Amino acid sequence: MNKQRHRKIRTGTVVSNRMNKTVAVAIVRSYQHPLYKKVIRSTKKVLAHDEQNQCNVGDVIQVMESRPLSRRKRWRVQSIISAAQSATD
Repeated sequence: MNKQRHRKIRTGTVVSNRMNKTVAVAIVRSYQHPLYKKVIRSTKKVLAHDEQNQCNVGDVIQVMESRPLSRRKRWRVQSIISAAQSATD
């Protein structure tokens, strides 16, 4: 029986693409403090596998949880939601 596991999908911004087939993605999460009710923004930076090296810095992408691909890489690029505006435009 081939059962597909539920995988986390997150949206983030590419902050670095200097590595080969790897991008660093900043995932921003907003939540309300349980006691003080202030909205807090926390950022988590993860490494994601980019097979075609098609992501650029500033792109908004969707990443999906996967099996461990290397020591720190546990996410894969699923799709590019919006491309970054280039400096020449």
